[in-house]
Amino acid sequence: MIPKQQIEKRVADFLEICRRQGVKATHQRTEILRELAGSEEHPDAETILTRVRQRVPAISVDTIYRTLRLLEDSGVIARVGSMRDRARFDANTDRHHHFVCTECEMIGEFYSDAMDQFPVPQEVSEMGSVEGVYVELRGICRKCKQKAMKTEGRTGEKP
Repeated sequence: MIPKQQIEKRVADFLEICRRQGVKATHQRTEILRELAGSEEHPDAETILTRVRQRVPAISVDTIYRTLRLLEDSGVIARVGSMRDRARFDANTDRHHHFVCTECEMIGEFYSDAMDQFPVPQEVSEMGSVEGVYVELRGICRKCKQKAMKTEGRTGEKP
């Protein structure tokens, strides 16, 4: 669970960015960010819509997508783990990395000094200036592995 003060700090940071960039910090935009900042699940736009509608019933799908694009463009959130057709978002913009389950699409965060110091290959440096390193590891999460082992144990064959 994300501490309330951390959520409010992210909201306050967003409001400050809006003020500096001359962007209106509307109630709807603030609630979208508040939903993201309070989630450890890296929700997709449809999930955010469902949850925000509980507090702001009249919010539209278009407002969700436009706001997510605005938040992403201003560096307040990051798009992560885009698997299949759904983009997922993260309000944690501290340097961190992700583990993505290829079965259930769970996204977990982890911090690694070693990965933060990843040496940039020369060929990448020739393409341009690297401003940060983002690592996404993909595999099967513990829950999905356990589920597969139970299924395998019952049937005698792999799922």
